[in-house]
Amino acid sequence: MEQRGLLSTMNDRQGQRWTFLTSHARVLLAIARDPNIRLRTIAARCEISERTVQAIVVDLEQAGYLHRQRTGRRNQYTLHLDRPLRHPAEAGLTVRALVVLAKHEPSSADDSHAHPTRAAQASRTASTTATVP
Repeated sequence: MEQRGLLSTMNDRQGQRWTFLTSHARVLLAIARDPNIRLRTIAARCEISERTVQAIVVDLEQAGYLHRQRTGRRNQYTLHLDRPLRHPAEAGLTVRALVVLAKHEPSSADDSHAHPTRAAQASRTASTTATVP
């Protein structure tokens, strides 16, 4: 019994060491969904600090993935969707492909955490209707 608890705890810790999307990808996708989004809102959605979001935006801008323009007291972002992804394993894929892949965002009516059956249905629908641009 003690060993089972230990293995469960180890598996939980291992699951928390990595994610499928990096913070850079999450920030980029948040901006893709709302080009006028505030850093504070990005931080809340991505569950990272505002300072981290600010550093990521600078990274993305310096790498040519986005352009930031000041409009009054806010920023407006323009993504460069045809820029290639950075990792050699994604050679030939662009930011546009990532944005299209991540396009489905659960709304309050389709919250995958609150309604697992809706999430499964949405997943089946996405897999049968997805098209490659």
